[in-house]
Amino acid sequence: MKQKDVITREQQRTEDTWDLTDLYTTDEAYQEAKERLEKMTQELTSLQGTLEAGAEQLLQALCLYEQAMEVFEALHVYANQRYHQDTTNAKYQKMSGEMQVAGANLMQAVSWLEPELLAILQDRMDAYFAENPEYIQKDGTLCRNLEFYRRFIGQITRKREHVQGVQEEAMLARASELGEAPSNVYAMFQNADIRFPEVEDGEGKKLPLTVGNFVAYEQSQDRVLRRHAFETLYSVYGQFINSIGALYYANLKQADFFAKEHHYTGAMEAALDETAIPVSVYKNLIQAMNERLPLLHRYVRLRKKLLGVEELHMYDVYVPLVKCPEKPYSFEDAKRMVKQGLAPLGEAYLALLQEGFDHRWIDVYENRGKRTGAYSWGSYGSHPYVLLNYRENLDNVFTLAHEMGHALHSWHSNHAQPYLYAGYRIFVAEVASTCNEALLIHDLLKRSDDAGERRYLINHFLEQFKSTMYRQTMFAEFEMMTHGIVSEGGVLTAEQICEIYLNLNKKYFGDAMISDPQIAYEWARIPHFYTPFYVYQYATGFAAAIAISSKILRGEPGIVEKYKKFLSGGSSMDPIDLLRICGVDMATSQPVHAALDVFEEYLTELEHSVAF
Repeated sequence: MKQKDVITREQQRTEDTWDLTDLYTTDEAYQEAKERLEKMTQELTSLQGTLEAGAEQLLQALCLYEQAMEVFEALHVYANQRYHQDTTNAKYQKMSGEMQVAGANLMQAVSWLEPELLAILQDRMDAYFAENPEYIQKDGTLCRNLEFYRRFIGQITRKREHVQGVQEEAMLARASELGEAPSNVYAMFQNADIRFPEVEDGEGKKLPLTVGNFVAYEQSQDRVLRRHAFETLYSVYGQFINSIGALYYANLKQADFFAKEHHYTGAMEAALDETAIPVSVYKNLIQAMNERLPLLHRYVRLRKKLLGVEELHMYDVYVPLVKCPEKPYSFEDAKRMVKQGLAPLGEAYLALLQEGFDHRWIDVYENRGKRTGAYSWGSYGSHPYVLLNYRENLDNVFTLAHEMGHALHSWHSNHAQPYLYAGYRIFVAEVASTCNEALLIHDLLKRSDDAGERRYLINHFLEQFKSTMYRQTMFAEFEMMTHGIVSEGGVLTAEQICEIYLNLNKKYFGDAMISDPQIAYEWARIPHFYTPFYVYQYATGFAAAIAISSKILRGEPGIVEKYKKFLSGGSSMDPIDLLRICGVDMATSQPVHAALDVFEEYLTELEHSVAF
């Protein structure tokens, strides 16, 4: 069966689309909620300067803040999901833009909240909690008592030692715009200014090259195209490497400046403290991955053998080793396969999964103007939603499992936690989605008797380990090294940055890979480096998910119940403590090694299947 031709939104079958009336029954209901948000925003502005007046005033402000944020979230999700289903629709373009403005207005209206909370001395805050007033709304219903907000307040006041005086903080806030300059300039260069020559494929055909299509070319079976794209792209970055190096160095400097002005030892400690992650977690990840680099070297040698090349180059990294099976998988097939794969999670989980399938949580197929890719989103008080652009191949079956993992994580958190504590942190955001994929792969392998399909599935999984655990950890080590030099007062030039990156690439990929000199410029095309110490969370989240899925597949007593408790945790606990519920302690290296044991197991099977 061939993939459908791209149709208009109006041509979609209703049952293949999500039902956004579960958020607002009509656009008129959305408008009414929008007007209510505007009034709440004005009221929040009027409460500035009232927190020190007493516990009741503090409670009133926190209740209104919570309510306004919940209303905004629903509006924001509705407007943007309407827009995403057809970005050519002028009405929903406008609604999406309105929510950008409304969000900015709301943030401005509550900008005083954190400084005023920090201005209340701890003894006085303790007295407020001892008083523990209740807030009764105008309609006579109870909102909250002050004790409910203890964790929310604590998440702000725990950073008290990292906050300067009012005047100093005001100055730093003004300076923060200057601190964003390196990132803003890089984004403009990367997204708007940089241009590449055309490249030739193996038949001499000239093709356009962009940042966006580069990886697609690197996945091509045409090695000539891969080499030309690789050499051309990085030669252009090389022409600007001193300027990009200056931008990156400036970003390192600004991150170090703001961290130390807030009494952190450096940018790493400051970034990790945002979500209460100990620095030891970061360092343990890098140490453990370095200890297991021989596994990646084995995989690289296998790649060289399977590609049948005398020399393995960096432009051979992305090309698939095993061709995807051409068998079509309808969306009905995908739902059945995902449900079978997730059976170890129990009947209650499967019933929720089926509810999502049956009650239009998912927008399934592509249409003209629809946002590309896939995501899970939603708002508190309603079920989650999933956007797909489903194509009838195995990769898209995995995408369904992945996004429904996110969706049911949100469902569990939203049903177990109040709004303020329902949203989970990025550190754990990929655990449920990756766990679903791991369970699905295990089930498909168990059922498959086709050697080619098994090799594809195994290689699909191994590639995830390579790209998510190894590659993101290499990025994390690069950040640790470069930020560390600046934190200690050192200076970095583009040449030094390139040398650091090239040496890391050689270390991670090993002797079987030729680290072409152009790869020294790769750091210059990675935008994540302008959000310091973010990418490591991809690796830790993946490791945690594999460790948990392994426990589930082994049938460890009580693990499914513990996992559902983790899914239900939201942000009611710190991320490290949430994962400990499942017996996964990311403060140690054990989960990383446990995940890499799985990598080794599948790598060994693939080696044996090709008589390596």
